[in-house]
Amino acid sequence: MRVSKAPIQDPTLSTRIRGSSGLHAAGVYLGVTAVADLLWESLQLPLYTIWTTGTAREIAFAVLHCTAGDVLIAYGALFFAIIAGRCWLWPVENWTRVATLTIVFGVAFTAFSEWLNVYVRYAWTYAPIMPVLRIGQIDLGLAPLAQWIVVPSFALAFVKWRLSRVRS
Repeated sequence: MRVSKAPIQDPTLSTRIRGSSGLHAAGVYLGVTAVADLLWESLQLPLYTIWTTGTAREIAFAVLHCTAGDVLIAYGALFFAIIAGRCWLWPVENWTRVATLTIVFGVAFTAFSEWLNVYVRYAWTYAPIMPVLRIGQIDLGLAPLAQWIVVPSFALAFVKWRLSRVRS
């Protein structure tokens, strides 16, 4: 019996390999995002009134709670970017589309969440030093909006760099 040395012609094999790199990339993205968001949440504390009115325990809880929420938003934004962009083979293909949609979804959700929690639920308040973006009668904090541009951009760039090192 003769064994062929030709490459496997299984089209699903390359899809499975690409899919596993997508799961790996998403995991790295979420890990980097979690660390960066923890740092961001800690650094922006003085921009909220909890910094001067909260106890150490309340502040620690707020940082951990907000970081956990950020990770969920990051996961949701990436997931919806892949779905909405129909980028089934991300990160191998459509990198820019997924990155753009991830950031757009993250900023949009954050704008909604800031409005809801500041003006409807009164869950938190901005300190007077919070830079704001005025939209109509509503002031949205620039720090949380910037977070959803800076952190995902950094995390996605890190993932792309990491994957390029693994492939070479």
